[in-house]
Amino acid sequence: MNRDDLNDMLWFLAVAEERSFTKAAAKLGTSQPTLSHTIKQLEARLGLRLLTRTTRSVAPTEAGERRLNALSPRIEDIESDIDALMAFRDKPSGTVRITLSDHALDWAVWPKLKPILLRYRDIRVELNIDNGFRNIVEERFDAGVRLGESVDKDMIAVRISPDWRLVVVASPAYLTRHPAPSTPQDLVRHDCINHRQSRAGGLYAWEFARDGRELRVRVDGQLTFNSTIPMIDAAVSGLGIAYVPENMAAGAVKAGHLVPLLDEWCPLFSGYYLYYPTRRQNSPAFTVIVEALRHTGA
Repeated sequence: MNRDDLNDMLWFLAVAEERSFTKAAAKLGTSQPTLSHTIKQLEARLGLRLLTRTTRSVAPTEAGERRLNALSPRIEDIESDIDALMAFRDKPSGTVRITLSDHALDWAVWPKLKPILLRYRDIRVELNIDNGFRNIVEERFDAGVRLGESVDKDMIAVRISPDWRLVVVASPAYLTRHPAPSTPQDLVRHDCINHRQSRAGGLYAWEFARDGRELRVRVDGQLTFNSTIPMIDAAVSGLGIAYVPENMAAGAVKAGHLVPLLDEWCPLFSGYYLYYPTRRQNSPAFTVIVEALRHTGA
């Protein structure tokens, strides 16, 4: 059956169900003469009379009744499939892939994401932990998380955290063996725990600022990590001085396992932003994730 015959069969189905050319034409959004002409052409092509017409009614012939019984359940199945597809379009489901750092995950993303995943069981999230920069378009991520100052201009950026800062910390045991630094430049004479930026491959130069003066210090030491969490443990163990997110070190500082250093030199960084391409067609699942992570505080 060609496409024209299929379309004409749908028109026949409407007439047979309505038992009226006038009602069927209104339902189909066409004129009664056009509908009547189409059915006659269909009957001519098939060599069968499908409808019996009287001045007062329209009814399927035996052949028409067989066509009606064969078509109706199939059309219902198609309509059901279309409804299911429309529900899929509007229902938050599918996979969302995000690349982000361990700190962004631990502090800005995971606490907000957990209740959403419990609420929307059809949403799947893949979180790729990487402290370097990723090309989310080329690597087929739906979004990434970076500091606001690092987001490319051609991306949509949604703030997901307040501003935050890194702090210099060392254990009491370390400080019994080494005098505490009084300036950032003193760090070059200390055993410092380095952080390698995964994608760029280079070591992070510690950034400081005070009274409008900014400086970077390249430190050296026995240990280098590409993740923040083991840096804190290494500092607690007395293996060196670390420069880590303040909130991640807060527990160890409060417990007395770490001592803050050079506090007046540790500046605020702009908060984390979820970023994604401006031309992206957002799925309901992605929209749910964005709104869940959106920062609403001051």
